[in-house]
Amino acid sequence: MNSAVETSPGLVTRGFTPPMRMSDFKLIAFDMDSTLINIECVDEIADAAGRKAEVAAITEAAMRGEITDYKDSLRRRVALLKGVTVAHMEQVYQERLQLNPGAEQLVKACKLAGMKVLLVSGGFTFFTDRIRDRLGIDFARSNVLELESGPNCGNLTGRMVDQCWGDICDGNEKRRTLLEVCALLGIEPSQAIAMGDGANDLPMMGVAGLSVAYHAKPKVREQAMVAINDGGLDRLLEVLT
Repeated sequence: MNSAVETSPGLVTRGFTPPMRMSDFKLIAFDMDSTLINIECVDEIADAAGRKAEVAAITEAAMRGEITDYKDSLRRRVALLKGVTVAHMEQVYQERLQLNPGAEQLVKACKLAGMKVLLVSGGFTFFTDRIRDRLGIDFARSNVLELESGPNCGNLTGRMVDQCWGDICDGNEKRRTLLEVCALLGIEPSQAIAMGDGANDLPMMGVAGLSVAYHAKPKVREQAMVAINDGGLDRLLEVLT
């Protein structure tokens, strides 16, 4: 592993000498929870069910890479959300969810440079679709929470809905999605930037030309080419020209 260099306070690079040319990249892929936004949505939804501590403990272990089966960890967490209402999720979006500092600035700069933007998340479409529309993101993939029908319409069942691409957007699916979008755009994975904070982001970060850890878990910081440990997402622009 190449040695890390703190190029400025709270900004660490590894394996290259900045700056890199922004024009070398045609796609930037973002994780959502704790990367583009300030919260882990599943934890905040669980708060409505009085189960936040239990769910958050599983989330933390999964993000640190201590739980190797991400799909199983997510199913366990979603099962604890049974009975939570869409109104509760709306409350999370309106009252707790914020874009992380620099998110709008970085996305805007990348789009102005001609990049396409991908949001690929182990979270849920209820939130990713809104963030996609809010930031003008080109592609998004995440999980669908199943809702009850009949008298309990609008309540979560504690399950997720299979989609045409598969069942759960885990680390392997994030990697596959990044490669799929690269193929769609006719570019090489080396022309993509991947940005995340948790262990399930490492597969897509591993195939991208530039991997970026944002306020990330130790395992992710150690493997990323850029680690932003202080400040906003737009600090990435300090290593791109």
